[in-house]
Amino acid sequence: MANFWDDRYSAEEYIFGKEPNVFFKSVIDTLKPGKILVPAAGEGRDAVYAATLGWDVYAVDQSITGKEKAERLAAERGVSIHYTVQSIAETDLSDGTFDAVALIYFHLPPPLRQELHRRLPSALRPNGTVMIEAFTPRQIGNTSGGPTEPERLLTKEILMSELGTLKINQCEEVTTILAEGTGHAGTANVVRFIGKRAHS
Repeated sequence: MANFWDDRYSAEEYIFGKEPNVFFKSVIDTLKPGKILVPAAGEGRDAVYAATLGWDVYAVDQSITGKEKAERLAAERGVSIHYTVQSIAETDLSDGTFDAVALIYFHLPPPLRQELHRRLPSALRPNGTVMIEAFTPRQIGNTSGGPTEPERLLTKEILMSELGTLKINQCEEVTTILAEGTGHAGTANVVRFIGKRAHS
């Protein structure tokens, strides 16, 4: 999978654009800056945007090419991010030091996804936020991007079940228009989730 993304990110253009995901921006703009984890950070659009707001950003991805482009974008915007090339399975989520975790179009096989969702609450400080935007099964047939394997796609029922230990502030499936580079362009069916860790 790392080779797949290295190939996709090898183009000079930023395939998902340089601007943050609209949902991610709408959530993070309302939060007090702290420490954020951005898995599947790719070319860095969300991670770099968070850094411009004053967040201490920890990005994770398996693509070395993605890291290089993210660091280039960070330099362009006059900020810095911590970017580690590894899988999320190798990432320590046990220390409860993150004020936010952003899973934006991170489509894992079900066993890996379920394990990640199980570990997520322990990564958060009290009142820490998890934000997710992902394609739903209705995305199959659209031309705006996303996995072709149905089992990688998410529904609000899956998220409410697997992240039910969080206080869920939002969990809805919507139809939207994506304009995120050439990689995500056109009508899309997505699920959006905001959850918070309890105070204690």
